[in-house]
Amino acid sequence: MLKIVLVQPEIAPNTGNIARLCVCNGLQLHLVHPLGFRIDDRNLKRAGMDYWKHLDLVEHADLDSFLAALPATARLRWFSTKSDVPHWDLAFDHEDWLVFGSESRGLPERLREMHPEGWVRIPMTGPFVRSLNLSSSVAIGTYEALRQISIHPNGATP
Repeated sequence: MLKIVLVQPEIAPNTGNIARLCVCNGLQLHLVHPLGFRIDDRNLKRAGMDYWKHLDLVEHADLDSFLAALPATARLRWFSTKSDVPHWDLAFDHEDWLVFGSESRGLPERLREMHPEGWVRIPMTGPFVRSLNLSSSVAIGTYEALRQISIHPNGATP
């Protein structure tokens, strides 16, 4: 199953929306602390509505704890505005980990040095916009991965 990873998310409603997306698609959500809100935040629960109790949630104390907990076979797909590879040009597999950074900082630069493969961006053509909303980005990335997996259910490269 795909896994969605949020590294230090800051805005509760975004995480709530992403949690709902995960429940709707049977995906596991990993939250890497510190978070910009409390898990019991009413805005988080409101955005996730009554789905929160059905969420397959894994929390990590920090980025190093998350990285240490990864299985050796984990295939990471890093979403960043700093990548040159459009997300639709990367072949996704049902076991991929889709990793997204915080709303204001994105992913830490040290990750690119540690994991140089699998970096993608969601193309944007608007000249005045820095990035998409985090929950929109997760939805776009997730549904592209799910589209590819449904076309190639055995993980074959398109």
